[in-house]
Amino acid sequence: MADKKSKKKNKSQNNTIATNRQATHEYFIEERFEAGLVLEGWEVKSLREGRAQLKESYVQIKRGEAWLYGTHISPLLSASTHVNPDSIRGRKLLLHRQELNKLIGSVERKGYTLIPLSMYWKNGRAKVEIGLAKGKKLHDKRTASKDRDWQREKERLMKHA
Repeated sequence: MADKKSKKKNKSQNNTIATNRQATHEYFIEERFEAGLVLEGWEVKSLREGRAQLKESYVQIKRGEAWLYGTHISPLLSASTHVNPDSIRGRKLLLHRQELNKLIGSVERKGYTLIPLSMYWKNGRAKVEIGLAKGKKLHDKRTASKDRDWQREKERLMKHA
């Protein structure tokens, strides 16, 4: 009996559905928030198969609510015939009122941008990590890539020493 429980605990699962790798290249991430998603049944099944892309997605605040646009969740081939799946529809994000107020203030007054960073499972529910971000200029991107290259070179030198 104890063997079965230990197997379940030791079984490691990758909870990440999709990540937005371009986000850290294009933006300075100031603060991160976790938000729930309002999904339809076919979308949950597609997410369990890992069929989501955050590459061109963004978060917009309308009428005091946060919405996720541009996220592509491709429907499964076995989707129901009476449901018309819209793969890029807007999806409502679930946030606490204090978090929403903070985001609204930052976006409208301070000129920040809201971008989705990753989508993952937490306790059986789909969550999105959104970042409060400022855009990088070209020279910022160049210095970031130089720093990254230098870190890589340092690791190589330390490994051989």
